[in-house]
Amino acid sequence: MRRHSPVSEDQQLIQIVDSALAEAARRSGEWLACRPGCTQCCIGVFPINQLDAMRLWRGLADLEVRAPARAELVRARAQDAVTRLSPDFPGDAATGVLNEGDDAAQRFSDFANDEPCPALDPATGNCELYESRPMTCRVFGPPVRSEDGLGVCELCFKGATDEEIAACEMKPDPDDLESALLKKLENATGIHGNTIIAFCLAA
Repeated sequence: MRRHSPVSEDQQLIQIVDSALAEAARRSGEWLACRPGCTQCCIGVFPINQLDAMRLWRGLADLEVRAPARAELVRARAQDAVTRLSPDFPGDAATGVLNEGDDAAQRFSDFANDEPCPALDPATGNCELYESRPMTCRVFGPPVRSEDGLGVCELCFKGATDEEIAACEMKPDPDDLESALLKKLENATGIHGNTIIAFCLAA
């Protein structure tokens, strides 16, 4: 049986999630406010896993080939962010790996909430690494269920009822393929734990 590479398996995951997003967007219609140039989900840091990091590294490498000047700006913004964020980083600032546990989660909840993503082009409001964006970015906007209930972007679903919101729920990865791929990747690389986009892109 042929073994699939992490890259090809990640592409399968992306196709599943993007198809779920397209269907949720179709059902959401005008309630979904997401448009090019909207940066609501691009401000404030959030944890990304090693699968997200691999995808971002590949995306930045591709951008360096296609548009080296733009790639250099992304890397420079990431390096500037790391310099700003390192003193209060709730993890290992040398590796960029976030600490785990309740105390670390509490520290992270108050950390860098106004920090723009380094992949965000401030001139256009567009993502320079859109095709390689983390899963959190891919599912932001439509209703997605978590342990806290059904969450939506605060800009979306204005005037919709709870029933109308629930009817548009996105189920991005019903078989939890991401967890299996992440475990395989971490075992292969020996790199474990979450990080943030700035530390990933500055490396």
